[in-house]
Amino acid sequence: MKLLVDLTNLHLGVDDKIVRINSLVLMSTSLSNFTTSLGSMTNNDIALNLAALSILVLTIIGNVVISAVQMFSFLSFFDTVAEVAGSSAAVLMLLLILCVSGVMVPAAKAQIDLAYRDLHNRISIKNTQRVEWEGFTSVDELRIAVRRYWVMAETGSSQFVIARSATCVASGLICLLTGLVLVEAHVRLPMMYAAKYTTTSNYKWSTKVILVVQSIGVAIGTIAPLMRWFVAARFKSSDIGTKSFKEEMKVESYWTQKLVDWKKSPVSVHIRSHTLRKLVYNAKGLLLNLCIGVQILIVVASKLVLLASSVFVKGLSFFFCFGHINSTSLKKSCCHISEESDYTRGVESMAEPDQSDYSRYVLLLEGEPELPQGTLKNICNEVDKLMKIGRKNQSKNLVKLVKKCVNFNGVREFDTVEVPILYQEPANCWSMPVVTLTSIAISLPNISDRKCNNLLSAVSKALYYVKLIEKSSDKNGDSTTAVRHAADMAWVGVEFSKKWHGKDLSGASVRGSSDKATLQNLSDIAEKIVGDFFSSTDEITVTEKKDSLINNWPVKVIAARSMYRVTQTLLLARKYDVSLTDEELFESLSIMIADIVAACLTNLVSVIISKCHNNAIEEREESVRQAALLFGETEEILEIIQKIDLPVRLDQEKKGNIQEWRAFMELMPR
Repeated sequence: MKLLVDLTNLHLGVDDKIVRINSLVLMSTSLSNFTTSLGSMTNNDIALNLAALSILVLTIIGNVVISAVQMFSFLSFFDTVAEVAGSSAAVLMLLLILCVSGVMVPAAKAQIDLAYRDLHNRISIKNTQRVEWEGFTSVDELRIAVRRYWVMAETGSSQFVIARSATCVASGLICLLTGLVLVEAHVRLPMMYAAKYTTTSNYKWSTKVILVVQSIGVAIGTIAPLMRWFVAARFKSSDIGTKSFKEEMKVESYWTQKLVDWKKSPVSVHIRSHTLRKLVYNAKGLLLNLCIGVQILIVVASKLVLLASSVFVKGLSFFFCFGHINSTSLKKSCCHISEESDYTRGVESMAEPDQSDYSRYVLLLEGEPELPQGTLKNICNEVDKLMKIGRKNQSKNLVKLVKKCVNFNGVREFDTVEVPILYQEPANCWSMPVVTLTSIAISLPNISDRKCNNLLSAVSKALYYVKLIEKSSDKNGDSTTAVRHAADMAWVGVEFSKKWHGKDLSGASVRGSSDKATLQNLSDIAEKIVGDFFSSTDEITVTEKKDSLINNWPVKVIAARSMYRVTQTLLLARKYDVSLTDEELFESLSIMIADIVAACLTNLVSVIISKCHNNAIEEREESVRQAALLFGETEEILEIIQKIDLPVRLDQEKKGNIQEWRAFMELMPR
């Protein structure tokens, strides 16, 4: 934009003149592309960005006017006056359209959000009870729920709402017209000055570089607005004739709602005089009435542009379709069988029981036409692709591990009340017993590295999902926060160096000659860590340490408490079954881990649904995207878990708590 605001260079060559036109066209292209970005901004951000953009645009247009006044006496001024005037008018018009769209965004967001909440409540009433594994649901129903939320998030996206609005269509057409003006200038001016083509620019060779770069920018930047204009016009062409002209030109309330609210609001400035305050209020009303009139005028003009564009596109498509029919009339007999087969396939696909009518979940503003089926199908295909990507990223080792789960008995078997309490009994979480049991399993003697590595890989992926569930269940913070942190710290050493808090799990101090010796070594190490902490009197007394909250314990002590209880539980079990080999004990521990992981992952459904429903409209699309990927990754796991029946159903609030699970499992026969 530097050449455009340069008021010192009055002797312009051909390149200078084209660059000045190019700069204005580039500005109009930037404004047209900026339109949809308003949807991702807050109300304050919209106001600040439009104010800054208005200052920039008005400064540039002011410089264009000053330059035109200075060069009015030169004959060469009239060579580009039409292009410069047209491009300047386009820039101002696009700025005005931006302001109109910016005023519309808050009310449109509110209307879309209201429609979203209404549909969300319908889905919740219809499906919330069904997706919680109550005995008659399926993974297919969860998939359909994710698709429904995806359709709602995509069609309710603020950027998509603006992109399909009439003002955005008008800005796309203006961008196209300014691009054509630039092409005309590129062709006409060099031909006009062909005989005396010389460059007298003060910027010398850099002018050509700027010209090339700007032209590339305009060419690339015009693509998106042009596609938005064409697609919107094609969509509208299928709706021609369903409404009267008066209905087509109707301005919906959300276009002027914000201005009307400002008009009705009281004067915020404190003025003592009643007469002066009334005068200010009336002046504000007159100004906003003018703004509302301009707003309505721009919207009606944009709708007229959209209607004319749709008629043009429909005529264009009819022309090409008619020509195509004539050119292929001799092939009708050959295509007849193919058409019948296509029709048959279409009927069969429509008759499939898993095909749902997602059009009911499309979020539309007042007065918007129905979304074409082709677009709706593309939206559904997008979420299917996300699920497919998730399936490709699923852990085969984790699937194998979860398949070992039969009845969730491992949830109660990893710990027993027969083991004495060490000083204090903290709350437990899902991740801590999983980390502890995995550490014990890989420390056993006579176990191949392949089995250990496969278990580590499976548990690593499982802990990712477990942490999502624990985070979702612990919204306000609870007593397991410190325990979960301790589990995370312990897992870092186990996963990357096969060490449990500095102790090498394959070293002589841990791995004994037998599995029983190994369990005893780990138990002794853990008991010593806990005992040393409570016996030390460096800062606080033993009594104070006993009475302190678990959150004040070092992570090493919390992990050691879990290691002690689990190893002691396993040693007690060995008294009743001394015939287990190292391989059999490893397999038994793997099943125990699988039971705990599977029990925890029964909460994945609620996590996926909660990710689908995000209150912030700006974050909703990304949240549902993550839910679709998560569903794809865990689809096979959910199918496996779904087949494991529980005699009695746990309440949803209790399912996320391992302590509630253990209490529930204790009531069941062993």
